[in-house]
Amino acid sequence: MQLDKDTLRKLRGLIIFTLVILVGLWRFSIVLQAVKTILHILFPFLLGGAIAFVLSVPMNRIRKRLFANAKEKQKKFAAPVSLILTLIFVLALLSLVTIVVVPELGNTIATLGKTLPEKVPILMKKAEQLVSNHPELVDYIDEVQAQLNWEEILNQLVTFFRIGANSMLSSTISVATGIVSGVGTFFIGLVFACYILLQQEFLKRQMKKLIFAYLKEKHANRFLQICALTYRTFSNFLTGQCLEAVILGMMFFISMTILRFPFAVLVGVLIAFTALIPIFGAFIGCVVGAFLILTISPSQAAAFIVLFIVLQQIEGNLIYPKVVGGSIGLPAIWVLVAVTLGGSLFGIVGMLVFIPIVSVVYTLLKENVNQRLSEKNIKID
Repeated sequence: MQLDKDTLRKLRGLIIFTLVILVGLWRFSIVLQAVKTILHILFPFLLGGAIAFVLSVPMNRIRKRLFANAKEKQKKFAAPVSLILTLIFVLALLSLVTIVVVPELGNTIATLGKTLPEKVPILMKKAEQLVSNHPELVDYIDEVQAQLNWEEILNQLVTFFRIGANSMLSSTISVATGIVSGVGTFFIGLVFACYILLQQEFLKRQMKKLIFAYLKEKHANRFLQICALTYRTFSNFLTGQCLEAVILGMMFFISMTILRFPFAVLVGVLIAFTALIPIFGAFIGCVVGAFLILTISPSQAAAFIVLFIVLQQIEGNLIYPKVVGGSIGLPAIWVLVAVTLGGSLFGIVGMLVFIPIVSVVYTLLKENVNQRLSEKNIKID
């Protein structure tokens, strides 16, 4: 059997691909370490790409609003002006949250500092009443003290503090190094993100040239359609998630203000921020809010938990599926599946990324299924 050049080329590529897979499985630990090293090197640029994507959503909307009918000379300033306005908007938002949260946290800490010394004597009196009402506790405490080897306990404490001091010093150095490294990585990523946003039109042209140069025209067009669908889905998800977080935060602020709960502003802002984590994020704000209210009034803390359950049910069953699920065209049941899978595999990042990914897969699968049914002339209501 005589094979043509195209078939030989495909067979050669298949053999090379198979050999690469076999070598990768044979030396899987080495391959995994190499992938980790490459990801560690590329992390600042991956972070910059993620920052650029998030900032591109408000930036493109500002650009469309301000420069939709601009002249050709004015369009040269569209990218830098839109980027500057986006950065100002983000910094203003973070500053506003800081101005709201920091004073409230300061007042909370000050309140705790005042109330705790007042509650210590009350706790001491309750302990004395407990001992006086139950004399057998005194005998039990004496028996426990008689069984304790105080010399051995003292030696263990000295050893613990000596080792703890050394570990604390080393951990402090490692934490400080990590903070400096993290700040440097974030700065490099931010600068890289600004370059991407300023030159996004140029980068789009370059990517299109690469795709059409190495893929067939049919496959290149399909690939670009999937990329456009992915960007649109991620953009809609980000917008919907932020809108849902703001709605939930406002619901808590208004309801807590009406019911005269303390820390209404602080809890509303905290829940709005933590609600950026899909479905489960608001529970973090609930724990913090309940603890803060508990320092003022245990009964109000219990009432706040009841309020949280009610508002969370409204948000989870009505608002979230409509705002977020509707914005990306994903039914509520698949939103829950995506959040659960993403959270179990990759934590918070997985929750944020899996919803739009599942939405893209759902849309592509839906198109393919409808196309196949249409070719078979099958209609299912």
